[in-house]
Amino acid sequence: MHIVFITPASTLRRFPVYRLGSRFYGHPNAITGPLILGGILKKAGHTVEVYEELNGKLPLKKCLKKADVFSIYTMTSTAPRAYELAEIIHANSDAKVILGGIHASALPDEAAQHADHVIVGEGESAILDVVEGRITDKIIRTAPPTDLDALPLPDYSILKTPCDCANIMTTRGCTYRCTFCTTSRMFAPYRQRSVDSVINEIRSYKKMGFRYMNFEDDNFTADKERAKEICRRMIEENLIFKETFFFGRTDIADDEELMTLLKKAHLNRVLIGIESLNEKALEEIHKGQHRDDIVRAAKACRKHKLRLFDLIFLGLEAATREDIRKAVRFAKDLDAYQLQPAILTPYPGTPVYQQFDAENRMIVPDWEQYDMMNVTFRPANLSPWELQEEFYHAVTHFYTFRSAIRIGKIFGWGYAIRRLGLAFFSKAGAFGARFAAEHAKGTFYYKLKHGVYEEEQAKGRPVLYQLSENDQENNFLTWEKERLIS
Repeated sequence: MHIVFITPASTLRRFPVYRLGSRFYGHPNAITGPLILGGILKKAGHTVEVYEELNGKLPLKKCLKKADVFSIYTMTSTAPRAYELAEIIHANSDAKVILGGIHASALPDEAAQHADHVIVGEGESAILDVVEGRITDKIIRTAPPTDLDALPLPDYSILKTPCDCANIMTTRGCTYRCTFCTTSRMFAPYRQRSVDSVINEIRSYKKMGFRYMNFEDDNFTADKERAKEICRRMIEENLIFKETFFFGRTDIADDEELMTLLKKAHLNRVLIGIESLNEKALEEIHKGQHRDDIVRAAKACRKHKLRLFDLIFLGLEAATREDIRKAVRFAKDLDAYQLQPAILTPYPGTPVYQQFDAENRMIVPDWEQYDMMNVTFRPANLSPWELQEEFYHAVTHFYTFRSAIRIGKIFGWGYAIRRLGLAFFSKAGAFGARFAAEHAKGTFYYKLKHGVYEEEQAKGRPVLYQLSENDQENNFLTWEKERLIS
């Protein structure tokens, strides 16, 4: 059979200009799930293609002519596009549609309205049987694989859209349970691959000629001794890339040996969630860190020349406008390489979702806006549009043309050019959103600024949130309790 995997992108992210802007933020890459699942099917004798809509155009007409099965990955912000593609496929072919991923796993009944099958959870144990017809259930719930070493490596030969950065997951899950996080819930419990398995995968990417690599673990340094061993092996075997990105926490600063090894192994880009400088706000999301930890981590990254990505959250209950702006100034003062302001988003299946839903504070009935760049709820301390404005204030005040000079002096002039690009696209994006908010009736920004969403929500609860009993009872929170008990 011919199987096509699609990772869809929202309307905005399919625009060529947006794709160009994203090149300044990072290098084109592909999520590993479809590449692993596709590899399983390819090994079984099927023909497989994988497309990332963020990185290239999907040749849907061509695919419709030859595909027997489409497997579409869903995140909350891409769910409308996934459903749109599913309806197009059903209307124009006899191909089956499988939906999976985080959003479909959180709301399988919703996803099942558009699919022949919905895979809830990690799909390695089920994908072949679903495709070949041995499993015929509408909704298939899978158990998380316990031996990650037994899983195949991602197969980049089946990827048909641009990619110059390899992604690798050395673990699944996270040892923390931040109240806003979906991935730590979908991939619970926390599991590790062996160091030998990880190094084998890294070797393969060097042979393929990749110059860039991302460790996609929720927290690569959760087990510091294991992270050190991976770094040592990379150094010993010269498995060094031009840039290697990883997610970490502030506690990396407490281990000087780890910081030294990260530098030598060229793990030179790290995203650390600062979230807020407000202590009450940090306690609110169960982050498990404090302001002093953030300061210490930033200094350690600067000392070891790790380029720091600061992630700050906008919209936390205890945080004020001044707290947000302090965090932006803090990131600038620390010479953070990049800033990722993220608007608190109530994703289905998280405690934040449950809280805001119970308090009737969710106002936007369009999943596409749930991308951490748009306000979708009624904040505690600001109006929805005021919080949206703080997002644009953060990016335009951090990414300035003047700051590119300083970044160039610290990290090199190639990075100064990247900062100039980010400054241009940040200002252009903010201008476009503000213009739409004033003049483009019917757009998300106009409705948010003029209170249309709040008026509509006051008249009656949006249909989007009238979830089925199954979706209410079988979301991430239920799974989490079951897995913790087991």
